[in-house]
Amino acid sequence: MQSDNPTAAILVIGDEILSGRTREGNAHYLSQVLNSIGVDLREVRIVGDDHDQITAAIRALDCSLGGAWDMLFTSGGIGPTHDDITADAVAAAFGVGIEINEEARRVMVERWQARGVEVTGNRLRMARIPLGAALIPNAHSAAPGFHIGNTYVMAGVPEVFRAMVEAVVPGLPTGRPSVSEALEVLRPESDVADELRAVADAFPDLSLGSYPFQSGQRYGTSLVIRGLDDKRVTDAMTLLRERLAL
Repeated sequence: MQSDNPTAAILVIGDEILSGRTREGNAHYLSQVLNSIGVDLREVRIVGDDHDQITAAIRALDCSLGGAWDMLFTSGGIGPTHDDITADAVAAAFGVGIEINEEARRVMVERWQARGVEVTGNRLRMARIPLGAALIPNAHSAAPGFHIGNTYVMAGVPEVFRAMVEAVVPGLPTGRPSVSEALEVLRPESDVADELRAVADAFPDLSLGSYPFQSGQRYGTSLVIRGLDDKRVTDAMTLLRERLAL
C-alpha cells in the first residue's frame, strides 16, 4: 500500500514473551490505535531481557538514531526487579546517563503514601529515567514511562500500557487512517489467486491480501483490500467481485 503516513515500529521486551509463558497483546492493541490515527506500523520485533539486544534494536528502529522508522514504541522491562533493564538499555542507545527523576519519584511516593505502601529501593527503580527524557503519565499506577528521541518507553502490564498509550496519542504526528473492505468466498486460495493478482496489478497503490479459512468441510478465503482512499478501495472491490462473477 502506497502511503505518506508517519511510520512506526513496536519493540516488545521480555523473556516471558519469548518463552510463551505470557501471551503478548500490547502490540495488537497498539497496532489498532496507530491505524486509527493514520500511523503506519511497519515492524514488530520481540527481544528478551538482554541489554545489548534491546540497545541494538532501539538503534535499528528509531530514525532519530539512524534507524528505520519515524517512531518506536516499546513494551516491557521498566518494573522494579533485576530483569527490568529497558531504561538502562534506552539510556545506552541514546548515549546518556540515567538517574532518579525527581518528578517521577514525587508522583510515585505521593501515590504510595496515600495507599499506605512502603517506599523501597526496588520500587524507586521505576523512577530511574534516562537524562533528557520526558515522562509519560501513568493514570493506572503512577509509575511513569518516558519519551526520548522518537522512542516511547512503556510498561508491559496491559492495563498500564494502555494508560500510557492514551497519554501519548494526542501528541503523536498523524496521517490518514486506512480503510478496508473484505469479501469471503467459499473457494480455496488457489482458485482465486489469478483474480486477486489481476486486481492487485490494476491497483498498485492498495494492499490486497487473502486469508484461508475452513467452514465445516469446505475451504474458503477471506479477501481484504486496504488503502487510504475510500473510492479506490471500493473500485478495487467492485473489480474483484466482477472477476469472481459475484
